[in-house]
Formats: sequence, structure tokens, C-alpha cells
Amino acid sequence: MALATRTVAVGDLTAEERMQALYDAHAKPVYSFLLRLTFGERQAAEDLLQETMMRAWRKIDALNADIAALRPWLLTVARRVAIDAGRAKRARPEEVGLVDMTLLSSGDDAIERMLAVQTIKRAMARLTPEHRNVIIEIYCRERSAAEAAVVLGIPEGTVKSRTYHALRYLRAAMGTAPKRRPE
Repeated sequence: MALATRTVAVGDLTAEERMQALYDAHAKPVYSFLLRLTFGERQAAEDLLQETMMRAWRKIDALNADIAALRPWLLTVARRVAIDAGRAKRARPEEVGLVDMTLLSSGDDAIERMLAVQTIKRAMARLTPEHRNVIIEIYCRERSAAEAAVVLGIPEGTVKSRTYHALRYLRAAMGTAPKRRPE
């Protein structure tokens, strides 16, 4: 990396050494600031700190030679990075993950639990045997896709595909997606 070995105007420090000094002097306060902006979400604050430091690295040669004087600039960059991340998150559709079966009921209401179990049983019964077997291997027996493939005697990609389609059907049966029997 040419930038990392080139010396900067301040003394004999390389850009990499200057960036290290910047990080050492300001990373903790900037992280604390970002932690407040993310309402305590550590992973989000760490990601935003990394992006802030990347932007500082890109401009390391143009930054003020006095490392101590750069905190206000870094906080401004961090705030803008957080705003950009918030806007980007709102612009993307909501992420959809696997259905967490443990969240179906609160656990306090026996009738609600019974209804959820019955809904799942009915939906599982309507799955094709191939899809049902994959769900049982992956979620009931807690096997990996590779292990389930060996047990079922099918390719790992087929296990993944059947799991995907079966979960889509189960979500639909539970009222969280359009219903369609898996192919």
C-alpha cells in the first residue's frame, strides 16, 4: 500500500503511524458518542466507528497535523456516518429471517400455546414428506445441512432448498406470508 509507507509532512511519521495515533487518541470517545447515538447498540456503534476511522484514513494526508485538535472533526464525521446509516436502513426493506418457533406464544397462556402447536402440526402435515423430513432433521434433531444431507441421502443444496421452501410454507400457514405449498 503506497499510502501506508509514504511519510507525511509532520516529522518522520508515516500515514499509518499517524492514523494509529489518531485512533489511540480518539477511538474511545468517538465510540462512546456513537454508542449514545445508537441507543446502546454496541455492534452498530462499532460498525459506525470503523466507517468513521476509514473516512479519516482516506483523508489522513489532508488532516490537521495536531492529532489532539481532530476530535471535533471526528465527532462530526461520526454523526454524519450515523445519520447516513439511519437513512440507509430506512430505505431498505425490513429484513426477514427464519421464524423463531419459541416466540409464537408468551408461554403463559396455555390456550395460545395449544393453538400454536395445532397450527404448526397442521402445517407440518400438509408439507410434502421430503420437506417435512428436512425440517425435522434441521430443527428437531438440530443437524447441519451437511449432516441432514447424509442422513437423508440427498445433496446438501437440496436440503437447503427444501428447508427454504418448507419454511416459506410454514410462515404462510402461520399467517406471516402468502400461502403456497412448497414445490
